[in-house]
Amino acid sequence: MKHNKKKNRKRIVVKYGGSSLADHERILRAVTAVAEEAKKGTQITVIVSAMGKTTDSLLHAAKNASNGKVKKRELDEILAMGERTSIRIIAVALKAQGVKSRFVDPLDAEWPIITDEVFSDANPLLDVCYERARQNVLPLVEKGIIPVIAGFVGKTIDNKMTTLGRGGSDTTAFILAKALEADELILVTDAEGIMSADPKVIGNPKKLPEIDVNTLVGLADSGTKFIHRKALRYKDSSVRVRVIRHSHGDLNAEGTLIKGALSTELDVNLANPSPSLSITVVGKGVSEQPQVIEELTETVKNHAKLLGLSVNYDSMILYASENSNSNLLLEKIHEIILKHEETLAMSVRKQLAFLKIKGVGLEKTPGLTGRISEALRLSAINIFGLMTITSSILLFVDWKEREKVLELVRNALRGD
Repeated sequence: MKHNKKKNRKRIVVKYGGSSLADHERILRAVTAVAEEAKKGTQITVIVSAMGKTTDSLLHAAKNASNGKVKKRELDEILAMGERTSIRIIAVALKAQGVKSRFVDPLDAEWPIITDEVFSDANPLLDVCYERARQNVLPLVEKGIIPVIAGFVGKTIDNKMTTLGRGGSDTTAFILAKALEADELILVTDAEGIMSADPKVIGNPKKLPEIDVNTLVGLADSGTKFIHRKALRYKDSSVRVRVIRHSHGDLNAEGTLIKGALSTELDVNLANPSPSLSITVVGKGVSEQPQVIEELTETVKNHAKLLGLSVNYDSMILYASENSNSNLLLEKIHEIILKHEETLAMSVRKQLAFLKIKGVGLEKTPGLTGRISEALRLSAINIFGLMTITSSILLFVDWKEREKVLELVRNALRGD
């Protein structure tokens, strides 16, 4: 997807979230930072969210005025006004700073983000978006004009207004950064970067200097809104992404680098090349005894590879790789069980296959776990372990049936 004209200047995409544009002081800080960078010769594309809580205000007003009867298509038209107002204000403010700028509105012929018709949660038609961005936005950038583009908003091929759902402005930013072959995408937020915890929940979280997108999606799964999971699926491995805080007023401020890219397709693979075993420990109040849990997990890690762990009040299951030390491992586990009154007995199942199902479409496919388990049930295949975590499903089945299970699960993922 390389553009045929060689790039000879630094090119960046900058996205400002709503909190970074919440008042005139923040807007001035934002446009000053962009203008100063542009005057260095950097080619810049700016993507903006609606200012402050504008989207929430529009949403409440529309629903209250219509007694909750507003249609999603009509609501998208209304909500898009927040971003459509932002782009006009930012473009005017940039011109006042002495740099060339123009806003790109969804009603303009140059608009790049084209979507399906799933109103309020539309999905970009990527190939069309990339092509339109290269044809319509890139020429502006190469002329030294700063395009200011509405995040969160799209339109269908027949010009119906749509919105992209949660994290929609980040989605716009990821798509344009790839299409324009940006050297860097800068996400400007109200936090110092990606933090070790939500600053609204924890008093003194630590800024992470970098994080892999596969780790970040686990935080998104947990409900912590650093960057929404839907947006992360559009991050390309070729694009450097940096998250910084708006209060610095400097696009070169340190923040958090987001590295890597998510797997683009749903698939299942053998996660451990050799057989695995499960060790079930039963007792009473096991989950309330952290020292027992620690002893058991450390013992497994000293003798094998720990593949998974499941704990409830009265039991614990450890999944480990089989090896020549497996019998010694089981003896050690048994010694720990006899030592603690909270643990009573153990059972072992050997020769298991450990499979992992992952891909960015996982969260968009309701009933997928049921579809997989039903496919295995119809083929009389037992499931000896099933866990879901961070956009993946972990599955344990009989080692001898692994090839058959891989085929059945792949068919289930395709909807066959």
